[in-house]
Amino acid sequence: MRAYYYWLLLRKYGPVPLLPDDGLDYTADYDDLEIQRNSYDECVEYIESEMCLAAKDLPLARAINQVARPTRGAALAARARALVYSASPINKPRPGDPDKFSDLVDYEGRCLMSQEYNEYKWARAAAAARDVMELPGENNGRRYELYHKKATNIAEPGYPATIAPYQDKDFSTKTWNEGGYSDIDPYESYRAVFNGSLAMYQNPELIFSRGRNQGVNSIAEMVKLQMPKTLGGGSNAYGMTQKMCDAYYMANGDEFSREHFKEEYPSGTRFVTKEEVEAGTYPQLKEGVYKEYANREPRFYASVAFSGAFWPFASAKDAEYRNQQIWYYRGNKEGRKNGSDKWIPTGIGMMKFINPNDCNTNNGKIYDKVDVAIRYADILLMYAEALNELTPGNSYEVTNWQGETMVVSRNTEEMSKSVSRVRIRAGMPDYEQEVYNDQTLFRKKLMHERQVEFMGENQRYHDLRRWKNVAIEESEQIYGCNVLMTEATKERFYERVRVENLQANFSRKMYFWPILERELQWNRRMTQAPGWETFD
Repeated sequence: MRAYYYWLLLRKYGPVPLLPDDGLDYTADYDDLEIQRNSYDECVEYIESEMCLAAKDLPLARAINQVARPTRGAALAARARALVYSASPINKPRPGDPDKFSDLVDYEGRCLMSQEYNEYKWARAAAAARDVMELPGENNGRRYELYHKKATNIAEPGYPATIAPYQDKDFSTKTWNEGGYSDIDPYESYRAVFNGSLAMYQNPELIFSRGRNQGVNSIAEMVKLQMPKTLGGGSNAYGMTQKMCDAYYMANGDEFSREHFKEEYPSGTRFVTKEEVEAGTYPQLKEGVYKEYANREPRFYASVAFSGAFWPFASAKDAEYRNQQIWYYRGNKEGRKNGSDKWIPTGIGMMKFINPNDCNTNNGKIYDKVDVAIRYADILLMYAEALNELTPGNSYEVTNWQGETMVVSRNTEEMSKSVSRVRIRAGMPDYEQEVYNDQTLFRKKLMHERQVEFMGENQRYHDLRRWKNVAIEESEQIYGCNVLMTEATKERFYERVRVENLQANFSRKMYFWPILERELQWNRRMTQAPGWETFD
């Protein structure tokens, strides 16, 4: 736990002081207790070594009544994360990077961040991810696997029959055990990981979690902010940007294009009709929904509460509260209203973490959710990312967590095995081989995949910083729907407009959180992060 908290501090503040293993003498003078920051690499090496020690003592699995306690996999997964961050551009600048954070120094002026590119760090990160992937499970299997639910043709309240995913003549011809998605329900497989349908012990993907007993900071409390206010009994305050909504792929794996949509559907044909509903033309959409939301990947429907999305509210006592379409047009119950602050500024809500039974009114309840701190999909994508950063033809000997030597090199087959498993669970075709062969193109695709797969899981904020893409990504204008439009002018509601009161910004100092002034007063050998005010 000490190493895990060091990891959380490192991710947020950058290099931090490492205290002696035997602690400090709390009776000593303050001057004798002052400790300066260690370097980023020293922090990572300490976390890595401590996690290896912990892994030797921790069990592979926990009993149901102890399931939220860390296991060997949790220690090794946290170790892999720390090594991936250490290898990332924030601490290991790519050749030609002009900003190496050389001004982040300790009390004696020593630079705390790596100043030279070192590809071997990516090899270590890949090996650490593979350590987690190769942990043994029952019946000679692997310890972790992505959760998946079998396909069904039976529809129940809140649980629609399986909609067959894209027929790609590859994954669509194979079962899950054969490396395909022909026999699973991608929509339910993804959303059940987050919405409380699974207990922690039922989810083979979950590596570390707080479980469901999360107190006032629980995910269930967050869900109340996402729920519609009039029928769901929520705050109707937690939404999504247009950029995030557009990031979800089309069902066939193509990137969404608004220009292509407008060409395919001329004005006057852009809303689902009653006849199209009866014909099953757009099985994920109800009547009146904008067709921009049609034919998208299953993760889209598990995550995005677009205007006209279906909310079951199945735990509500009275039937009139259940099975509702929620609209965000101006003047509608959940849309913009003068004198009210309970409306989503972008006109796009959040469906991720919502259980079909969730309802905070009419004697309904919000179901407890398992906190997803580390899950197997992250390990798979980190493994592929680390392998991609190795120069083709280079091989590295790396020591695994047990002290054994393994050889690591860029391997497109291994990269595909990891990434495609995540995409298979999502009902998505694999990338073309040319993507795996091109390091720069694959890096871009991998970043996109992480954006979609981990939306709302506290990953994007840190990913953008470790990649050093944040200066561009978080300085862009924020866009959404035109929430000033009523249902009478509904086609204009879907115009992409700037949301001025949500404007983001970024400056260099925001890569690392500042040290509080009182900490700088207590520990005069502590140095402030670059750009922030220093106590004098």
